[in-house]
Amino acid sequence: MSSAFFRRVAGPNFRRGFQRSLLTASAPKARRSYFKASALVTSAIVGFSATAYTLGAIYPPPSWGILFPRTAPGPPDPTSPESIVYTEELEQRLQTLPLLESLRKQADADDWYEVRPYRNFPEERRVNSMTGGALKGPGKLALLPLVRAKKDESQSIVFVHLGRGLCGHDGIVHGGMLATLLDETLARTAIASLPDKVGVTAQLNLTYRAPTRADQFVVMRTFLGEVRGRKVTVTGRVEDLDGNLLVEASATFVQPRYAKLLNTEALKQAMGEPPKSHAPVHLADGQISSPK
Repeated sequence: MSSAFFRRVAGPNFRRGFQRSLLTASAPKARRSYFKASALVTSAIVGFSATAYTLGAIYPPPSWGILFPRTAPGPPDPTSPESIVYTEELEQRLQTLPLLESLRKQADADDWYEVRPYRNFPEERRVNSMTGGALKGPGKLALLPLVRAKKDESQSIVFVHLGRGLCGHDGIVHGGMLATLLDETLARTAIASLPDKVGVTAQLNLTYRAPTRADQFVVMRTFLGEVRGRKVTVTGRVEDLDGNLLVEASATFVQPRYAKLLNTEALKQAMGEPPKSHAPVHLADGQISSPK
């Protein structure tokens, strides 16, 4: 039977009915395929979400760790056996940092010297020093900073470990803490170039570029700027060990007019002059002074 004959015999009504029957027969199968596909998509989404949540809990992304930091206990008793062991291990980590080791092996290594702040600072003065006393200990400033300074005092590189007890937002070091450390570090570079080696902060400007996470070593770099009589300008920066910029700073230090009334020799010793040998010398907070 030809298709033309079939169309004449069947007519339009038959054709429409036949098409409707085909669509009606295929509808349940289409619905089953749709529901099956929807179930697969839903399962995939649930599985991906569970995996992402698990990985995020173990390895939180930076923004997640900042917004929802993990809780941590407060700073421990610095005299406890656990604290002593922790501090010793942290010191070993400091001495074996790849960056520090590479600096010690550079071609110009003999143009630099190392000092450790507060190493020989009198205990009766240390107790009333913020960075050398009140904030000293595990969970805070567990180690004495390690300063590598150029012998012409034009630059310095300072390694500091920042504990969890120095935070503003939990897990993020307080901006004021970074300002204090930068002020002291910049002051050392500036004061070494003042006529009587005595100076005070006249201006300190900071730009915070990224959050500084706690429980890590950071590197502070300082650079001598302009020296004009009793005024010195310096710049500096804080970086993590990967070289990421965290804070930028600039400052002006001036020598007070009463500088000649101070025991400048004691002040120079407190700040840490270039050692006569390779043994580190100490760096203090510049407060040792007495009338002549």
